[in-house]
Amino acid sequence: MAGFLDKERIIAGPGFNRWLVPPAALAIHLCIGMAYGFSVFWLPLSKALGIKESIKCGPEVGFLAEMFTTSCDWKISTLGWMYTLFFVFLGSSAAIWGGWLERAGPRKAGVVSALCWCGGMLFSALGIYLHQFWMMLLGSGVIGGIGLGLGYISPVSTLIKWFPDRRGMATGMAIMGFGGGAMIGSPLAADLMKVFATPESVGVMPTFVVMALIYFVFMMAGALGYRVPATGWKPEGWTPPAISSANTMITQRHVHVKNAFKIPQFWLIWMVLCMNVSAGIGVIGMASPMLQEVFGGSLIGVSAKFSELDKTQLAAIAGVAAGFTALLSLFNIGGRFFWASLSDKLGRKLTYVVFFVLGGVLYFGIPGSAAAGSVFLFVGAFCIILSMYGGGFATVPAYLADLFGTQFVGAIHGRLLTAWATAGILGPVVVNYMREYQLGLGIPREQVYNQTMYILTGMLVIGLICNLLVRPVADKWFMSDAELAEEKRLAHEKASASEVGRGGAGHDGVSPVVVALAWAAVGLPLAWGVYRTLLSVAKLFA
Repeated sequence: MAGFLDKERIIAGPGFNRWLVPPAALAIHLCIGMAYGFSVFWLPLSKALGIKESIKCGPEVGFLAEMFTTSCDWKISTLGWMYTLFFVFLGSSAAIWGGWLERAGPRKAGVVSALCWCGGMLFSALGIYLHQFWMMLLGSGVIGGIGLGLGYISPVSTLIKWFPDRRGMATGMAIMGFGGGAMIGSPLAADLMKVFATPESVGVMPTFVVMALIYFVFMMAGALGYRVPATGWKPEGWTPPAISSANTMITQRHVHVKNAFKIPQFWLIWMVLCMNVSAGIGVIGMASPMLQEVFGGSLIGVSAKFSELDKTQLAAIAGVAAGFTALLSLFNIGGRFFWASLSDKLGRKLTYVVFFVLGGVLYFGIPGSAAAGSVFLFVGAFCIILSMYGGGFATVPAYLADLFGTQFVGAIHGRLLTAWATAGILGPVVVNYMREYQLGLGIPREQVYNQTMYILTGMLVIGLICNLLVRPVADKWFMSDAELAEEKRLAHEKASASEVGRGGAGHDGVSPVVVALAWAAVGLPLAWGVYRTLLSVAKLFA
């Protein structure tokens, strides 16, 4: 089995169709992307014992005691720690094992990712059955988080090597899948919980089991579908761009991952990603209450502020806000593919200039559109902002490949994801605490986000400055030909599949039908997720 997973076994033979690799990456990313949608479980899990109403813990039950208690239900704030652990371990595992992944290959990393993500969900299901929250934290938060990290970066360097002519588009396709995972998983989980719910169960435990099994099939199919190109392979008729190209700063040489932390460009890109993500992620979690508090009754044609609405009216505007959140998710996903593909034409540096300049203008203008009572301008601004938030994730792997080469781009990308973990703390803290501070000062709810928008604009200005400072990497950081040859040996790279008996890569010619079926396998679930999301979006325009 170990030999079957080795990198030498997945070198593509002549005639292999590179368009089979993106659906393999999507199969994994669409599964692990459910990490974004885990909040769909919080409310049912908060009533796991009480079923209809939560059995509240007494004041003597602190956070640690809540890990082991079987006599009262978990608080939603406690359950939220699973979400936090997801992204802490995503960033840390990607940073720690990124170098191993480059040498082990995407198939082995994909299989480990499937075992961790799906095994973690099964262990969490046992924790739900036994009502032991520590098992859920260990299962989904820690073990699942490691699976997230390895699954997230597993296709990066492989796709970039298969699509040197369209680096942004290739990584955009895969990372679009991570954004779309919750769009499929959340409604699927909601439907399954309804099926499994009984008078004695809220239905979360069997839902975890079923989803883990479904995800395992898809993730294993994706991992086994990975292929790597032979050394020196390039698309037919494609010529590498000139090294002197000032537009994209694409290098033909390679930086070793061990030197990444020493290079100024790495930290500049780290700040670029951190500021872009902080500004976007800060508003994602507050999008629904923000729309409701800013526009109040005007969302349903009632001339009243949020604090003046009754329960029925509050429920009505909550439904409208849910449509707003769903619309943002569509732009988040679409932006990953759109902006990453556009970066192939504009260059990565200019693409990020657009993110920061346009984003800054939009953030700065949001208080004005809110004061004018224009829901259209308010919603439109956030849709564009969220498209650039997703676009920032999808464009950065290609940016790294341009600057540092492709040999260790997956590992360097893994280390860069520590910026995501940092932003996951920084953005929500700024938005949430500024909101509480403003409310404490007695500022009306419809105005509490104004100062926050200006702070987020400042973050984008910092990101813009860092991006403008990015220059081509100095020659001293690149590996020599001898060092590169040694790394290729350690990474088990071969000139062609024939050198290892062609192993699992026996695809001289792939039928277009096979390619179509592979895309259908990931495209149909994604289309279903878009359809379910559009049903929610319809509430916004009803």
